Amino acid sequence: MRTILDTKELIQLYKKGYFPMAKSANSVEIHFFKPQKRFIIPIYSFHLPRKLFSEYKKNKFTFCINTQFETVIQNCSIPRKINNETWINETIKETYLQLNLEGQAHSIECFYKNKLVAGLYGVHIGSCFFGESMFNNMTNTSKLTLLYLIALLAKHKFTLLDSQFYNPHLLQFGAYEINDDKYQQYLHKGINKQISFPQELNFQKSVSILQSLSQRS
Repeated sequence: MRTILDTKELIQLYKKGYFPMAKSANSVEIHFFKPQKRFIIPIYSFHLPRKLFSEYKKNKFTFCINTQFETVIQNCSIPRKINNETWINETIKETYLQLNLEGQAHSIECFYKNKLVAGLYGVHIGSCFFGESMFNNMTNTSKLTLLYLIALLAKHKFTLLDSQFYNPHLLQFGAYEINDDKYQQYLHKGINKQISFPQELNFQKSVSILQSLSQRS
């Protein structure tokens, strides 16, 4: 039986600062979280790691938007380590697939020689992007995919990139924690600025945007 959350209610919860997670892949319960501290990736003052950007500029990878959303979320649901659980159960998958069909959830895919090697997905409301999960099957490719996302969001004047919980791997990009009061200010401003989610970004344009942002930071 297909189980799905009410997507309209879910979007309203995002607007209040909540997001859903399951306890495990086999759990039927969905819990909603509203952390007292949120982890934010600064779009316009992020830190661009030199070696990573050098790798990005080699143009070995192809980045796409919303071409394999279901495959991305399926890969994100696979535990990365033995005995690790995942918070993405079938209800989460089905719900975000529906959000994608409704134009509220989006994925970025990274291909190497026509093979999907990394991806991320998240929810888009107004000028906010709420990052949900990412995966990679090749060294550094999830980070390269994140660079493409940042360029995409910057080009279209997004105001908030929410990474939800603290993640030490994102500190290299200048990510930082803010308290809920500050987060609510960012959130209120962002959800009331309407921006359509872009469906393409030329690779060379992404390079020039990242260079410009790096010089600004």
